[in-house]
Amino acid sequence: MPTRHTTRRNFVYDSAIGSTAILGGLHFMSALPRVSADETGLKSNLVQFGAHVEPLVQLIEESSRETVLERVAEQIHHGRSYRDVLAALLLAGIRNVQPRPSVGFKFHCVLVVNSCHLASLAGPDEDRWLPIFWAINYFKSSQADEAKRSGWRMQPVKESMVPDATHARLLFIEAMDNWDVEKADAATAGLVRTAGATEVFNLFTRYAARDFRSIGHKAIYLANAWRTLQVIGWQFAEPVLRSLTFAMLNHSGEANPATSDLDADRPWRDNSEMLTRIPNSWLSGKVDNAVTTQVFESFREGAPRIAAETAVEGLSHGVAAQSVWDGVFLGAGELLMQQPGIIGLHGLTTANAMHYLWRNAADDDLRQQLLLQACSFNPMFRKAAAGRGALGKQTIASIQPTDPANSDDALTEILSEISGNRMKAAEKVYGYLSSGGSGDDLINATRQILFLKGRDAHDYKFSSAVLEDYRHVSPAWRDRFLAMSVFNLKGSGHPDNGLVNRSRSALQG
Repeated sequence: MPTRHTTRRNFVYDSAIGSTAILGGLHFMSALPRVSADETGLKSNLVQFGAHVEPLVQLIEESSRETVLERVAEQIHHGRSYRDVLAALLLAGIRNVQPRPSVGFKFHCVLVVNSCHLASLAGPDEDRWLPIFWAINYFKSSQADEAKRSGWRMQPVKESMVPDATHARLLFIEAMDNWDVEKADAATAGLVRTAGATEVFNLFTRYAARDFRSIGHKAIYLANAWRTLQVIGWQFAEPVLRSLTFAMLNHSGEANPATSDLDADRPWRDNSEMLTRIPNSWLSGKVDNAVTTQVFESFREGAPRIAAETAVEGLSHGVAAQSVWDGVFLGAGELLMQQPGIIGLHGLTTANAMHYLWRNAADDDLRQQLLLQACSFNPMFRKAAAGRGALGKQTIASIQPTDPANSDDALTEILSEISGNRMKAAEKVYGYLSSGGSGDDLINATRQILFLKGRDAHDYKFSSAVLEDYRHVSPAWRDRFLAMSVFNLKGSGHPDNGLVNRSRSALQG
């Protein structure tokens, strides 16, 4: 069998096009059985994914956690592409884990797929499969948890309720506005089958960002699912978006939001009223660092409406949307400094998702509302964090540049400091970058640490988000933003995840 070195170029090609042998040169694992035709049958009461990927999905579902990596590796050696494996991983999560009662917790096995994909694309050539294998192993724990708790599995859509092309869009809007799960499920299937992808994305964007329930996970789910669909193909959109619809309509046993005035929904309505104050030239404004400061300072004490008002005031005076986004990212980073943990990190992953939606939405009013909504979410994250305990006194200005003691090996020193004293690590990151150190080198080093030390879905979700957003923040604030990220990154002193050797061994046969 001819060999082919897996370069960065080859890997990106395989992930986008789905070539037949991404790990050419590795030996077949002939001791493990292939999936036979008899094994590809599936009970009719479960949603199915097509003849090509269904056997691989079933293999992941039915393999034990102790053998799944080896069995998937065998499939890779027999010609399964990276895209096949990525699709099967996402679809296995969709079919076996429900995004309720909150779009998080065990459902992170779905939310993390795109983050692992991004880590794979950006990682070193020799370790590109490690994040994907980590995610497969993680899925098995979520699958077992769902089976124990509820036994839920996704069923096919009720075909008798699926609307035709003439009615699908209107029925989807009506069902989503009324928070009607059953009608929205059928309307989603009709919409995906008949509408263009851009139209579908814009409709889903409006509903994924309209409320703060699940601390941003609705927007995160849409952004991550959409990005994964760009790789695995639109043919899988229907089950993915049906799951997403189910997630977006979660309101945790409250009164129907369509007929109530609840805190989670109020910013969307308030922000809708402000759009008329934003000039038509809003995308032609100039960067203003003073407005960035005003935006993130408004998060500290202000209500969601005050934060959005601050953004509107800047936009109405010719300030660039970029300056508002800088404030969103920096304000979220400041909260993470003040309370490292689950709420703070989701402020940043939500900002990443909202920014992705903003960059890809086609409707101008929707883009404006997304920007204001991102501002409103930051004070809501702060309130949620305060409910879990006192916030620290650190501010963005608290990070002062400190040069690493060992300038010849600054990255090693920084990675070690992250595991010991995160504030000192942040100051050394800022000092290193301010003195001309390479942000790319630091990012690459933290990614390699992640492959070895990542133990939780949030490790991958957070790192992929902030390392991507380093480039989305203006140069004047970029180094400080990356410095703040160490409050949830892994350092060299964190324990290994224990999965690396097994994954490498499986891939090497």
